[in-house]
Amino acid sequence: MKNYIFIAVLLVTTSILAQTTSNLELQQQKIKLALSYNDKEAAASAMYSIIALEGEKSTYKDSLAYMYFNDAKYISSFLVTNDILKYKPDNIELLEMNAISVENMGALDKAIEVYTNLLSKTKNNYHAYKLAGLQVASNNLLEAYKSIKKADLLEDTGKIQVTFQVNKNYNQSVDLKAAIAYLEGIILLNLKKETEAKLSFMRAVNLFPDFVLAKSKLTTLENSEQKEEE
Repeated sequence: MKNYIFIAVLLVTTSILAQTTSNLELQQQKIKLALSYNDKEAAASAMYSIIALEGEKSTYKDSLAYMYFNDAKYISSFLVTNDILKYKPDNIELLEMNAISVENMGALDKAIEVYTNLLSKTKNNYHAYKLAGLQVASNNLLEAYKSIKKADLLEDTGKIQVTFQVNKNYNQSVDLKAAIAYLEGIILLNLKKETEAKLSFMRAVNLFPDFVLAKSKLTTLENSEQKEEE
């Protein structure tokens, strides 16, 4: 009798596993087909089905996060990456996506928290630069100054550029080191330290001679100095 029960249980289990495998393969095919037709919503729906089948740590959560991030659906991207980071806390790509997502959501305090955590793991000067910019936006100038000085001291790859909007019709990309010097100047201006700010803007121009905004700040400061002398 026990043998019959065991065989019956085995048959039911095998049947369930076969159905799960079959359903999983079907959803995978749906994803491929949906993406080939650029139907992101259908692909996401199939990914959710696979996640429901595979459980909390399904690798399709990562795929879902990347898809939301690449489509600039930052709230969904943040929520999914936040969930994955609970069991992958040191995944740098996911942390970066999480940071960029929350920044684009406009949640400054949370973005500062996430970038602080990211910087502690990467020691990356661009992450320090981003953190300083967020701290300026939240009017935390002393912390911003500490962050930008840290950014200046950290190793630079020479591969990253930062884009600035010069006017409505023109954006300019400059080397990160020059951008760091420029942001330092902005912070010093806000701290009412015009002399030190001028030196930072000069350094930015030395690092990137065509840096329009840095040259403009220098001109403004020099004109102000001349007026004071008159």
